[in-house]
Amino acid sequence: MIRTTAVARPRTAGALRTGFAAASVVGVALLAGCAGTAEAETTTTPTATTTPTATTTPSATATASATAAAPASTYVDGTYTADGSYIDGGGDAESVTVTITLADDIVTAVDVTGSATSPQSRQYQQAFIGGIQAEVVGKDIDTLSVSRVAGSSLTSGGFNQALETIKADALS
Repeated sequence: MIRTTAVARPRTAGALRTGFAAASVVGVALLAGCAGTAEAETTTTPTATTTPTATTTPSATATASATAAAPASTYVDGTYTADGSYIDGGGDAESVTVTITLADDIVTAVDVTGSATSPQSRQYQQAFIGGIQAEVVGKDIDTLSVSRVAGSSLTSGGFNQALETIKADALS
């Protein structure tokens, strides 16, 4: 059934909605004012790491500060391979071979191969191999330490062991 007449609403509900609407408008206006203030502070306050040519635009200032704060590379660019081992849930020793490519301490590529002996370990290694790239590529090698990838937690131990060997090999 479609109603064709207006239904009266209680006065308090309308007043309550009007009050919430007014409060929302005031809140948005206050937040908009905060954003304008923060932007003005960011663009007019030079930092100690800013160069005189970098203060002409806000984006140049941010880039100059980030570049000046970035430390020199710790690791030599290149591709490194190492093996890592771990004990699976059944008590068997398993291993993975990890190959990582570095550029300016950032992982640009990763490849993991497994040689599991049990079917369950093979399944977990395959899941780990399928998900590891999303976890490490594009990240600083010093921030890496995986604990669980695609449901596989034990394979991570072998990966982390190989990662430590790679870090030692890649030190400049």
